Amino acid sequence: MHLGFSSMNTVHDPDPRKIAKALEERGYESLWYGEHSHIPCSRKTPYPAGGEMPSPYREMMDPYVSLMAAAAVTEKLKLGTGIALLMERDVFSQAKTIATLDHLSNGRVIIGTGVGWNEEEFANVNPHPWNKRYTVMRESVEAMRSLWQNEEASYQGEYIKFDPVWSAPKPVQPKGPKIVFGAMGPLGVKHAAKWADGWFPVDVALPNIETAVSEFKQAVADNGRDPDSVEITLQVMDSPTADKLKRYRDLGFDRCNVGVSMDMWDKPDQFMTMIDKFAAVIPEL
Repeated sequence: MHLGFSSMNTVHDPDPRKIAKALEERGYESLWYGEHSHIPCSRKTPYPAGGEMPSPYREMMDPYVSLMAAAAVTEKLKLGTGIALLMERDVFSQAKTIATLDHLSNGRVIIGTGVGWNEEEFANVNPHPWNKRYTVMRESVEAMRSLWQNEEASYQGEYIKFDPVWSAPKPVQPKGPKIVFGAMGPLGVKHAAKWADGWFPVDVALPNIETAVSEFKQAVADNGRDPDSVEITLQVMDSPTADKLKRYRDLGFDRCNVGVSMDMWDKPDQFMTMIDKFAAVIPEL
């Protein structure tokens, strides 16, 4: 099992170049940054975990710019978005941004994405209906894959449509970066099993992790796909022990991302301590 490190990527966190170099030197597989271009000051959407929304959400930097900084000082470290809000950017501009990052990093990009939880944020930048967001997400991914893979790319969906266009550069990865879908509800998991390159759940949202993994693999098989070809990345939101990470390995997770522990979001001075702590476990995973 691979170990990745994730961060809210705020202006208070250590520089991405410092983190990336430390991760690569210590044997981590990947670095993951999340995305919120903005947070509406007034909103009706409750924070999914309950209570007040943590303040780091209001201070997140751009994930692609930060990952490019990380790419510039590393050679093997994979670069992930965890998660990117693909529907909140123009499909052409976003496809080019991701392809450029993949091109300049020599094929090291992984795109973790989700539909988001903030309806007001979605409405500010997306003309499509909130209650159709899973369909819009699927079409966004299919449209980007067309732009990445085809010399003359086109797409005709229900919400996203365009006639043949040229779009360059192409990603280094022949089919484009893998798209891993962060979803925990029944509808989201159904979509992940049907079209995503991987599933990206959060540990605290899975009451029975073993059952969830088994059911997801069965759903992948039910869609005529090889379960071994669809990787599962777990976002760990607590501060796990070595034994817990080994259990996740034994349950069949391909990757665990540590770092964004809920009790550490406002303690960026502890990042290097966390990186060193979990690095000691990597040889056993």
